[in-house]
Amino acid sequence: MLAPRALVLRAPGTNCDHETAYAFERAGGLARRMHVRALAERPAAADDFQILCIPGGFSYGDDIASGRIFALEIRTRLADALLRFRDRGGLVLGICNGFQVLLQTGLLLADPASGAALASLAHNRSGRFIDRWVHLRAIPGNCVFLQGLGGIELPVAHGEGRFVTRAAADFAALDAAGQFVLRYAAGPDGAPTNPNGAQGDVAGACDPSGRILGLMPHPERFIDATQHPAWAGRLDPAGPGAGLAVFVNAVKAVS
Repeated sequence: MLAPRALVLRAPGTNCDHETAYAFERAGGLARRMHVRALAERPAAADDFQILCIPGGFSYGDDIASGRIFALEIRTRLADALLRFRDRGGLVLGICNGFQVLLQTGLLLADPASGAALASLAHNRSGRFIDRWVHLRAIPGNCVFLQGLGGIELPVAHGEGRFVTRAAADFAALDAAGQFVLRYAAGPDGAPTNPNGAQGDVAGACDPSGRILGLMPHPERFIDATQHPAWAGRLDPAGPGAGLAVFVNAVKAVS
């Protein structure tokens, strides 16, 4: 049986595609990096894959807003292909800049009636770019990517990562539906670790099916124990990092 295939879709300014492809391969999949314009020239190529990932970085330099131009290119040139990919049961993962793209394309957290975005990722409340490790609490529900995960640590690196919804009622509805599957959590000392002021401490959200996930932390940056800055004495140096489970779950789900 062929290993599941993951398409890592990149654009000018994407800078986490190599690490993300490697993470899928470590998880047992076959990964291919592809430029968005190459896919736009042959949208049917998406049919060869079971997983689609939009990785982190600064697509198109984050001009206008983070992920805005990448999302526009997807909406205008690849909307039908990606909707077909979604509707046939493909998994979609958006990491950091990819989360921003998923929200702006309407593939994630869109009003089912109007297609309008129910949420966005605003500038960090501090007004500064943040690069640090954070504590997280996973509440997987039916989210394919987070099965078996509870409290984990992952790094974040973003300037526009503050999750906000269009209205308080939208937040309440999404929360009640179990779509907020990853939240910033207190560290061992009890201190909060929400790095950007996200509404409700939301760090990641999924669609109702659990097959589309967007998250601000970078699981691809913690697939080996020694990638953690405090691994010595705490983690088995030959063991996996917590982020690898996200990719293992994805590969298992489509195997």
